[in-house]
Order: sequence, then structure tokens, then C-alpha cells
Amino acid sequence: MNDMTPIRDPERRRKPDWLRVKAPISKGFSETRKLMRRLNLNTVCEEAACPNIGECWTQKHATVMILGDTCTRACAFCNVKTGMPRPVDPLEPEHVAVAAGELGLEHIVITSVDRDDLPDGGARQFVKVIESLRKNAPNTTIEILTPDFRNKADDAVRAIVEARPDVYNHNLETVPRLYPTIRPGARYYHSLRLLERVKTLDPTIFTKSGMMLGLGEGRLEVHQVMDDMRSADVDFLTLGQYLQPTPRHAEVIDFVSPKQFGSYGEMARAKGFLLVSSTPLTRSSYHAGDDFARLKAAREAKLAKG
Repeated sequence: MNDMTPIRDPERRRKPDWLRVKAPISKGFSETRKLMRRLNLNTVCEEAACPNIGECWTQKHATVMILGDTCTRACAFCNVKTGMPRPVDPLEPEHVAVAAGELGLEHIVITSVDRDDLPDGGARQFVKVIESLRKNAPNTTIEILTPDFRNKADDAVRAIVEARPDVYNHNLETVPRLYPTIRPGARYYHSLRLLERVKTLDPTIFTKSGMMLGLGEGRLEVHQVMDDMRSADVDFLTLGQYLQPTPRHAEVIDFVSPKQFGSYGEMARAKGFLLVSSTPLTRSSYHAGDDFARLKAAREAKLAKG
């Protein structure tokens, strides 16, 4: 076995204790769910079956998923349903701003399904949401997690960058070798160029990207993705454990231990990321508000050093 060979141990496919979380039963969780239903908003917390939903919703933190609940792609890791989406909701941008206000959010994360059926891939809706938040919730900082806008990325990314979100996130998800089976509708280097494009257009916007571990990737492959991200000047790296949503999805090859996640985190920090979150339960928007404050502090400290 070498550094390119993933560990395959059937016994390790049983969910370990460090991945077990409490069922969401709090008052805050119930109130957050009622608000999302009242405003007709979708959340990636629910659609992607996030293990942190109980903790986040209890604290009234939710990641809003715009452009509907139906994706035009069928990635092997994702629990969002696939099909022909409904028309874009013109009231969605206003409803997102209302939700931010009622939840008292200092920081909000906006993501979306893939909308390959739209001429702009849904970029204009991201812009409208950002504009609505700036107008109606001016003290809320904005983080977006976009799809890759296949075949329309240049115009889509430019429009969104000009709307000036505080953080632009786009996940590479896995190593290049696994794209054909795990993320067949996407292209690794296209996603990498998208992140690079954001920094070219506006170097002041923080960029962020993440990977799921446990899909069969090797250690050196993960290190190479880190290097690729740094070549694109990505500021913030997230690494978390992949969990199989249903038996129809890609299987978990390995449950990566907290110690291994810690080792990956140390390597990523050594490679120069401003911020790294590397734990089994890390997800793109987990603790995003606190992380944004840490990102700003890290950049200020780096600038102060010269």
C-alpha cells in the first residue's frame, strides 16, 4: 500500500462514535423550520441531510438553498432530488432577506441547486438575493456557495462578484480521479478556474472551497488538491467526512479518524491557507459566521506582517 492507496476496511464502514449526533428536538430547531416553511424557502441543511442540522437550527442558523429544491444533475454523493426544476421564484430574494432579519443573522450562507436549464445558470438570482440582503439586512455579511455554472461561468461569476458577497465558496468536493463517478456532471479544472477567476476579478473577496473525505481518495491526492487550491489563491479550506445519504448513493470507503483530519489540517495550514476547518463533522457552512470573523482576523494579521 502506498500514499495513493485508500484504506478499505469493511469494519470501518460502521458509523463511529465521533459521527453520532443528537436528534433535533429543541425549540429553536422548531422555530427555524416554521420560519423556512412560512417563507417558502429551502435549506441545504434539510435537502442534503446535514448531520449538524440540530445544532445549527437550535442556534437559528440555516443555509438557504435558492433556485428551488430540484437539481438538474445527479451527483453520486448528493441527496438533493434530480429532475426538471420549477420556475424561479421572484419573491425568493425578498424572503431570504426577511429570514435573515427574523433569525437575527450576522452572517448568512446562500447556496443553490444546479440550474443547467437557465441561460445564466441561476447567477442573476444570486445577484438579486445579495442585493436584497444589502438593502434589507445591511449588517449581515454574505457568503455564497455556488454551482460551477457549466458553459456560462465567465459571465455568471463576473455578475456575482460585482454584487460583492463577502465570501465566495465553490467546492471541489473530491480529488480529480474520482470526478467521473462522484461528480460526473462537473470538471475538476473548470471548478478550479472558477475559484481563480473570482480572485482575478476581485482579490478582496474571500474564497473558500471544500472536500469530502472517505470516498476512496489517497493522502497524496488530497495534498495535491490543497496545492491546486493554493495556486488559485483560495483562502479557506474545509475538509469533512462523507456520509452516504441513502444506499443508492456512493458508498463510504473509509471513516477518516479525527486524528487523520487533524493531520490534514496541519498540512493545509503549512501550505498557506488563511483558515482551515478539518474535522469529521465539518461542512461548508458549519460555524460559517465565526469562521468569517476568524478569516478577517487572519488576513489582517498577515497584512500586518508585511
